[in-house]
Amino acid sequence: MTKSLREQFDPPVPGKGEMEEGGRFRPRFSADGLITTVVADADDGTVLMVAHMNAEALSLSLETGIAHYWSRSRGQLWKKGESSGNLQHIAEMRTDCDQDVLVVSVRTEGHGAACHTGRKSCFYRRVVRNGDGALALEFDTADTPRFDPDKIYGKD
Repeated sequence: MTKSLREQFDPPVPGKGEMEEGGRFRPRFSADGLITTVVADADDGTVLMVAHMNAEALSLSLETGIAHYWSRSRGQLWKKGESSGNLQHIAEMRTDCDQDVLVVSVRTEGHGAACHTGRKSCFYRRVVRNGDGALALEFDTADTPRFDPDKIYGKD
C-alpha cells in the first residue's frame, strides 16, 4: 500500500547534518502543527502573502499543485482562490536550512490577486515616518485593487 504524502513527511531528526545537508524533506511543524509559508509570484518575485500550512494543507498542495493553507482565524483548511477564482498554481516550493519555513512560488489565475482586498499582494503599504517623525502607512500606488472584494465576498 502506498503512503499518502502526509504520511511520508519524515519527522525531523536531531542534529543539523541531515536537516541542513540531507536530501529528505522533513518539514518542521511548530507546536501548533503549522509551518510558515511565504508566497511569492513565480514570474516577478513579488512577495504576495504569508500564510501557514498544516500537514494536510501541505500534502494537498503537493498532490494537486494548487496552494492550500490553514486559516488560523477560521480554524480550517483553505484552498486559496476557491471563492475569488484566484487559484494559486505552484511553480516551485523551497524550504529553508532547518525546514521550518517554506517559500512557495505561484502563478495566480483569475484577477492575479492574492489579497482579499483585491490587490496582487497583501504587502501594499510601506511603513514610513511622516513629517513630524510619527510612523505612518503609505500605499503602494502601483498595487491597486484588481477586483471589488464586496462583489466577490459580499459586504461584512
